[in-house]
Parts: sequence; structure tokens; C-alpha cells
Amino acid sequence: MGQKLFVGNLSFETTDADLKEAFSKAGTCETASVIKDRETGRSRGFGFVEMASAEDARRAIAELNGASLRDRAMNVSEARERTGSRSDRPPGGGPRSFGHDAPPAGPRFRKDGGSRRGLRARKRSL
Repeated sequence: MGQKLFVGNLSFETTDADLKEAFSKAGTCETASVIKDRETGRSRGFGFVEMASAEDARRAIAELNGASLRDRAMNVSEARERTGSRSDRPPGGGPRSFGHDAPPAGPRFRKDGGSRRGLRARKRSL
């Protein structure tokens, strides 16, 4: 298995073939993919390249970091593993979720320290 590299600051017109051709000059490039938006199919401006060996990856970083591809200076670095997947997240979403599974925040009644305005807003939202 090769070493995966992150390539940022790509032109939106850059294709997988362009990326593979550029990295093949630095060593054996196994795969190259430009990440695209799911809904529009347009490039998101970054991609990933897998080099055959760690030596090829180091050479690619040294030669191509800051190099121009389609009039944009690429940022090349080692890819980091994702720290979490979507399956690790709770079903209602993250801390900023507006899901219905979360208990109401704060006091529920005025005698518990809530204000009238807050109580009215909570009543309307129920």
C-alpha cells in the first residue's frame, strides 16, 4: 500500500488526469482523485493522491508543494486520517443540532428560575 497525500488549492477545472500527470513526474502515482461536490458535481478545490512508496511521497511533497497547476499554487502534504465518521455521531446531530430528541435546555417553569419571555417562547415551540 502506498502513501496518501492531500492536495489543496486546486483550480476548479483540474481533473483526475491532470493531477495524476503532475504527480507522475515526481514518482509512481497509483491513484489521483479530485473531490467533487455531491449535489453540483463541481470540484471542491482539493484532492488526494496515492504514491507507490513513502520515498515517492516525500519527493512529491518536496517538488510539488507550491508548484503551479492550471495557474494555481498547489498545497501538498501528507493526508491525515479522519478522526470520526458519520456513524459515530448521534442520530439527532451534533451539539448544534435542532433535532427533536434533545431535552429542552434550561428551567421549564418560572418558579424554577426561568423568565416569562423564555417560558412563552418554549410554549410556542412545543
